[in-house]
Amino acid sequence: MNAKPESMKAIIIEDENLVAQKLVVKIKAVADDIDVVEILPSLKTARKWFMQNAEPDLIFMDVQLSDGVSFELFEIYKLSCPVIFTTAYDEYAVRAFKVNGIDYLLKPIDENELKNAIEKCRKLVSAPGKTLVNIQQLMSAFQNPQNGSIYKEKFVVNFRNSWMPIKTSDIAFFMRENLNYLFTFSGEKYILDYDSLEEIEELLDPKTFWRANRRYIINVDSIQSVKPQENQKLTVLLKQPLKVEVDVSREKAPAFKKWIDR
Repeated sequence: MNAKPESMKAIIIEDENLVAQKLVVKIKAVADDIDVVEILPSLKTARKWFMQNAEPDLIFMDVQLSDGVSFELFEIYKLSCPVIFTTAYDEYAVRAFKVNGIDYLLKPIDENELKNAIEKCRKLVSAPGKTLVNIQQLMSAFQNPQNGSIYKEKFVVNFRNSWMPIKTSDIAFFMRENLNYLFTFSGEKYILDYDSLEEIEELLDPKTFWRANRRYIINVDSIQSVKPQENQKLTVLLKQPLKVEVDVSREKAPAFKKWIDR
């Protein structure tokens, strides 16, 4: 008689609660020895969780979360446990995730595929020393035009006691002033629930957005003109109706010129 597999602790990183709950049920159906200890609905909550908890035996991870792309976590934390990605991408795009032992499940999740993925992860857990994650390959997979962008397409803001999505392409600039704000090209201003501009910057396409200084991240399409100053600094004037002047330091000026001169 086969011995019962050793119990495994798992977490689920998924921003759709109903999807996460259904996944818990399916995991229990195919592997009752797996204990889902936490469901994390965003990158922000996942980052906090990993700071306060030991690494689990297994992670089920959605690819595109409401506040960014999930494999950003591997750039912050040196995780060695196996990961099963869950994604709504079509099968052609998903093939890129089968890298260094990482498996994937295409939504809606099939129980047989889930069972096979878990068995694969059991083998990886029992083979210490194997590299499980190759971030560069994952990044390359997402940068393939057929697979869509790795950068954030919308930001959710609070507006009149409701949530409202703002397309990133409609954002003229981000500003830090005690809180973080975004401004649209039409001049509307919204508060963002992010801790810092650095956190926001990581979610943006650097071809489109530039961190001008400590207070501003600007969209290249929002620029009306750039005025050099005597001290080699630059003053960037944003288009109407924004009426905003943004300073670029002498040190950053050469890189800024290259950025806009493309």
